[in-house]
Amino acid sequence: MDEYGFGSRGPGVQLLQLGLSRAGYQPGRIDGSFGRGTENALRQFQQAQGLPTTGRSDAATWQAMMPWLIGTRFVQLRQGDTFWRLSQQYDTSVAAISAANPELDPRDLRPGQTVAIPLDFPVVPTGIAFTSQVLELVLTGLLLRYPYLGSGAIGSSARGLPIWSVSIGEGETQVFYNAAHHANEWITTPVLLAFLEEYCLALLDGDTLYGYDAAELFRRTTLSIVPMVDPDGVDLVTGYLSSGPWYECAKQWAENYPAIPFPEGWKANLNGVDLNLQYPAGWEEAKRIKESMGFTSPAPRDYVGTAPLTQPEALAVYRHTLRNDFRLTLSYHAQGKLIYWRYLDYLPPHSEEIAQAMGEASGYSVEETPSLSGYAGYKDWFIQTYDRPGYTIEVGQGVSPLPLSQFDGIYADNLGILVLGLALAAQPPIAPVEEAPPVNP
Repeated sequence: MDEYGFGSRGPGVQLLQLGLSRAGYQPGRIDGSFGRGTENALRQFQQAQGLPTTGRSDAATWQAMMPWLIGTRFVQLRQGDTFWRLSQQYDTSVAAISAANPELDPRDLRPGQTVAIPLDFPVVPTGIAFTSQVLELVLTGLLLRYPYLGSGAIGSSARGLPIWSVSIGEGETQVFYNAAHHANEWITTPVLLAFLEEYCLALLDGDTLYGYDAAELFRRTTLSIVPMVDPDGVDLVTGYLSSGPWYECAKQWAENYPAIPFPEGWKANLNGVDLNLQYPAGWEEAKRIKESMGFTSPAPRDYVGTAPLTQPEALAVYRHTLRNDFRLTLSYHAQGKLIYWRYLDYLPPHSEEIAQAMGEASGYSVEETPSLSGYAGYKDWFIQTYDRPGYTIEVGQGVSPLPLSQFDGIYADNLGILVLGLALAAQPPIAPVEEAPPVNP
């Protein structure tokens, strides 16, 4: 992890500020600007950890801060320790400790055993830029707290970063959610991960999720999530990638399109290809449309590439789909508060009915995809190939990247969509056990 000091800026500083704040120190606003407040908080943290008080985030500092980045610390049991005593000492719950340590018998704890202790805050941060680094820390933390989650890389990006997948559930009905096909729409990544964490918490507490029994959702469905299809592009847009040959190449391509701000207008991968124009569903028509708009070579957006599935990120999602038996898919994008449900004349059974239910749950408009962007997307290919419901969800309003001030509203709007995607994909559909909460105003 990188070293930062006074005057540093960027998402790495935001992550440092988040860790300090979670650890009980006060860096000031979590704004990615390393000022005196951050420096003083870091010195206090280093002193408390017995580290040299340099005021810089060296490797030893990051290692000491790791429990507050992944939301879990590890302790060795001492004589007389119990899960209840540990829960009181670390301000957590017996249920949370039990869930994180399924291999330990609480009636037969022995001194020297290592116990994972979930800390008293959510793993998923919703107030900082979600870089590829943050994603890996979050997945590490979620897997520690909830070892029944499955995770692995489904492929690699153009730059060689893993494209992560995480799964939950044990049911026959398989469902797939993906986010951040487009780099500057990265706000969709924490939406899916915050949902995953809320789902896990509902299971832990024996609770409902948007009026549905979480345990029944778990028994009857298996949800696969790819939360960041384009990690390279996301790192570029957030500023985590701000130098080097990949950055310089992207910047050079962007100069050919001066109307698109750089890097915040960047939607493509780092080969300059729009990943949601890479699927074999009307790709030639997408090529004709986008070339007529002037996108004929690598660009910040709307370049379709030289052929379908030439880009490793799209190919990874394509192959992940072929390896599974998804009954329904949601592809998360931004913006417009819209649900797109149709591709050409394909009308998968129940697809419009499910779309209308999602619209009622969210307040989003249910519409057909505009012709200028209605080809070669993941949704289009899934519907064409499987004749099953597939949806593009456009969250929030404004210009991407949407500000994180919209996150809470976006999440509240989409909780119903995310639960209904599971409940209504099952056959027969899973019924709610209580009335759903009202639509977010």
